[in-house]
Amino acid sequence: MERDTFPAVSRPTAAQRDPAIDLVRFTCLLVVVAAHCMMVSPVLHKDGTVTTENVLMEQGWFTPVAWVLMIVPLFFVVGGVTGLQSWRRLKARGGTGFDFAQLRLLRLVRPAMALLAFMWGGLWVALLLGVHPQVIQLMTAGAAMPLWFLAAYLTAQLSVPVMARMHERAPLWTFSALVALIITVDSLRGAFPVLAFTNMIFVWCAVQQLGFLLADGFFEHRSRTWLVGVIVSSNLLLGLVTGVAVYPGNMVVNINPPNLCLLLLGLSQTATLQLLHPGIRWLAGLRWIQSVIAIAGHRSMTVYLWHLPLLVGMTGLLLLTDLPKPMAGTAEWWWARIPVFVAVITLLLPVVWVFGRLENRPTAASHARGPSRAAVVTAAVVVLIPVADAAFNGLTLALLGGGAACFALSVLLLGRVPTPVLPPSDEKSAERREAPPSTLPEPGLRANLET
Repeated sequence: MERDTFPAVSRPTAAQRDPAIDLVRFTCLLVVVAAHCMMVSPVLHKDGTVTTENVLMEQGWFTPVAWVLMIVPLFFVVGGVTGLQSWRRLKARGGTGFDFAQLRLLRLVRPAMALLAFMWGGLWVALLLGVHPQVIQLMTAGAAMPLWFLAAYLTAQLSVPVMARMHERAPLWTFSALVALIITVDSLRGAFPVLAFTNMIFVWCAVQQLGFLLADGFFEHRSRTWLVGVIVSSNLLLGLVTGVAVYPGNMVVNINPPNLCLLLLGLSQTATLQLLHPGIRWLAGLRWIQSVIAIAGHRSMTVYLWHLPLLVGMTGLLLLTDLPKPMAGTAEWWWARIPVFVAVITLLLPVVWVFGRLENRPTAASHARGPSRAAVVTAAVVVLIPVADAAFNGLTLALLGGGAACFALSVLLLGRVPTPVLPPSDEKSAERREAPPSTLPEPGLRANLET
């Protein structure tokens, strides 16, 4: 296969980090929190049971709006940008794909481990205190929504070293192959429904590849007319496949398992991001925005994992009070979403302060050596097993505890973080060929990667 070339593309250096990407990721996170605040509406019945309504999904106007609010593909696009750059930085220091997998696992699994353990303990206490089991199960199910994203995002990130190598050799062929696999799976999902879940890999890896192309300047060196054409054509195609009922029109329905619609959205969002990049970069340069992102941007996984359990717990407790509870979908209910959003952000502040440090980049000790490759692979499998179980069968209280144990075991298997060797240079290349690479860190050198 011939190597694809981008004649006009100048690849950024490994040390470059685009502040616009950080701002986009932070904005997407706020949109997710706000959207969930507009979805959750629990109702307490006279027999003590609780049901929940998804208000947004019942609104007719939400289907077209979801084309704009469904920013999950954009998460994977910016994850592809930062993931590719992080991999290249690590590789330049002599790191391997297993080092990258270890670092990514630690960065994502440790915050999730704390959430699952805390929820499992808290819900068991609530059950022993006499809370109705149906309410416990309802709150347990609320934790499943962050977990599916964690599984999909972690799988895509673990594939970065392999996909980056394919991207460097044949970027357009790699992307085209993923698109072909997505269409094939979508064509067969009616006859083999379980096959649809393989698109959890193909769709999100394809969207991540858009981030690779964005990072390497493929979209940057296209004209504004070309970018507008991509946005219009991808949305027209999306309207066509949903209009003839090949796919559902509601993007929330299309997300789990994902299908071609999410890739089309990702393509449109990538072109839009490039089109608006100068303005976004200007906003990202404002001092107060830099300060907010510097604090909250490094706690994004903690915010994502905890906001929904906090929202469910808060609204559940409010049902036991005498505070007015407007009927879901009324004007009073919609106005109440503002204080609900503010309350969730307020509750997140102490949670982020306590648990956010689990996202800190671990620094390798002077004697640290990384785990074996078998340990890294085992850790990844141990994490994905309970998550896959939850995706197929739903999350239960027992699985919540089992997941916390599996995540803790994964962290133990990963052990200390090895610090990669220094960036290679022509003078040191000969020495490195003669001596085995050292895993000892340079003083003060951080071992982890920026997400």
